[in-house]
Amino acid sequence: MTRKFLALSLLISALLLSVSSAVFASGSETEESNESPTEFIMHHVKDSHEWHFFNIGHTHVTLPLPVITYAADRGLEFYMSSDFQNHDTHLFGEENAHNGIFIDSHEHLGRVDGGSIMDFSITKNVAMMFLVIGLVLWITLSAARHYKKNGAVSPKGAASIVEPIVIFVRDEIAEKAIGPKYKKFVPYLLTLFFFIWIGNLLGLMPGAANLTGNIAVTFTLAILTFILVNINGNKDYWKHVFATPGVPAPLLPIIVVVEFIGLFTKPFALMVRLFVAITAGHIVILAFIALVFIFESYAIGVVSTLMVTFINMIELLVATIQAYVFTLFTAMYIGGAVAEHAHDDHH
Repeated sequence: MTRKFLALSLLISALLLSVSSAVFASGSETEESNESPTEFIMHHVKDSHEWHFFNIGHTHVTLPLPVITYAADRGLEFYMSSDFQNHDTHLFGEENAHNGIFIDSHEHLGRVDGGSIMDFSITKNVAMMFLVIGLVLWITLSAARHYKKNGAVSPKGAASIVEPIVIFVRDEIAEKAIGPKYKKFVPYLLTLFFFIWIGNLLGLMPGAANLTGNIAVTFTLAILTFILVNINGNKDYWKHVFATPGVPAPLLPIIVVVEFIGLFTKPFALMVRLFVAITAGHIVILAFIALVFIFESYAIGVVSTLMVTFINMIELLVATIQAYVFTLFTAMYIGGAVAEHAHDDHH
């Protein structure tokens, strides 16, 4: 089953790789000449109020996104990001304010009069999140319809993608890490894996959003794991935190503090690991692309293209590994929270 899963990942990786590097480069050629390499990289990594895909000459192919604001003195207001743009340069700025509201170069909403404002906009990462959720639902529901209609026959279509992953997560992650009570948590672990995996893979597509490289997204996933683990923690779990068995009484206050802090460091590690792994890969790829336009050399272009291709292949592997690692550690934390420690009674 592991072989099928790896083969599936390889096929998807090959598809993504075939369309990545060239479009990244073509989308970069017409960036403003005064844009620094750092600005170029951060522009492609950070979130945005518009979805920029690529350039055709000096024409920027973008998807305007809804800008939703709230202010106590203005109420709830709805706009489109295109209302705030200079259509010659597609740049945001105070000079392009719309109804007294503007989007600055750092993608922050502001008011010309300096008043406070709350931003509830559908940004690029939010739109990407909806896309990933929709794709996950389509794949899984299509597989469910297949089994409902055909029973336990050889899977086809979406079912052939879902089945090996479901079996892998259930048998190799959930059952081994959690133990006898694993079935209760399989749906959550599958949701985690599919969301992170598909988000990682789509994030490597040219013009895509850096969804799983957004600290807010990884923070939310980590918080969900934190809540699930601690809600399901049994008496042995909490006893281990606040009255660790076998620890001498003088050391117990120190150990309790360490164990309590550990409740938060575990999800924090999940959050940072995914965020850093995905963002770092994107930054390295974009840095090599930027070298072409810094040195304007064919030799650098050839070397950069080879390096981008190589790193992109690694990133396609990392996309799957990070989904696996996040799901595995979540299962391990759940396993530690629900495990029964009958031997504690003998101490």
